[in-house]
Amino acid sequence: MKIPNLVRFGFLLLSMAACSFCFAQTYTMTDLGVISGMDYSVGRGINASAQTTGASGMNDSYVAHVFVNTNGVFTDEGTLGGETGIGNGINASGQVAGYSTNAKTYRAFISNGDSIIDIGDLGGGSAVAYAINDSGQVVGSAVTADGSNHPFLYSNGQMIDLGTLGSPKGTDWWNSAQGINNSGVVTGTSYDAQGNFFGFVWSNGKMTKIGTLGGPWSQAYAINNNGQVTGIAYTKNGNTHAFLMSANGKLKNLGSIGGKFGSTWGYGINDAGVVVGQGTFLDTYHAFVYRGKKIQDLNKLVPKRSGWTLLEARGINNGGQIICTGMRSDGTEHAFLLTPR
Repeated sequence: MKIPNLVRFGFLLLSMAACSFCFAQTYTMTDLGVISGMDYSVGRGINASAQTTGASGMNDSYVAHVFVNTNGVFTDEGTLGGETGIGNGINASGQVAGYSTNAKTYRAFISNGDSIIDIGDLGGGSAVAYAINDSGQVVGSAVTADGSNHPFLYSNGQMIDLGTLGSPKGTDWWNSAQGINNSGVVTGTSYDAQGNFFGFVWSNGKMTKIGTLGGPWSQAYAINNNGQVTGIAYTKNGNTHAFLMSANGKLKNLGSIGGKFGSTWGYGINDAGVVVGQGTFLDTYHAFVYRGKKIQDLNKLVPKRSGWTLLEARGINNGGQIICTGMRSDGTEHAFLLTPR
């Protein structure tokens, strides 16, 4: 039977659509370099405009400064007076949240475009910040007056203690808020009364425990605007794998990039549910991306013979651009921006 050209063309379109899922997304690599006078840089946060943040420092000292990179140009935002600072998150306005040393200890900060500003603590003298949303709300971990670590939400100039899942004092060093979306929903990790740690989602004053992948523990690192969460969870055989949690609380095991016993950590997620992070590969660390129901080593999706190994991916925006840290064979580390081809 003769097939009409229009029908034949329809079959071709369907075949092309199906095959589009067979081809891996590839990326260009942009080396963000270092702050002038520094030796290395590490990438931590990215916003919708591909502004990035992290730290750039000296290999032979503790000196590291917070940076913002805009269209390839570094802005050195310095520290809070101490030697070390790092930007962990950046919002649509270019505000950065992170932590820095002052003369005595670690302090959480938010930037105002010109400098970084200490946002206080929960009574114990120290705090660190990990994420910021487009409203300028910041989350992190702070020491309380009794010496415990608690996750916090900084909003409208006030630091709010989010509480815990019941952790007893002395087993609370991982109590921390790690991610926040534009609705003010927070995710992080807390110990429970039995001394086990779990990821959590906090919303409207209520903290809800995230489950595991069959093992005893979990940790959560990032949340998108649809309520999906990523992090790590233990499997029943003792492995740690990155997960993608749907808004209904169900965890999907994202697997590994280094064989049956490889570990993965999910560090960033965009609104399409694309996850980026880090995995073990042949006794080294490699950055990964999870999209289209498949986890892939990012080193296989960038130009070959670049001279760099991408060690970890910390953030991804809704355009699919990724902030990474790569290492050269001589040990030099630079932050990289990956852009979909």
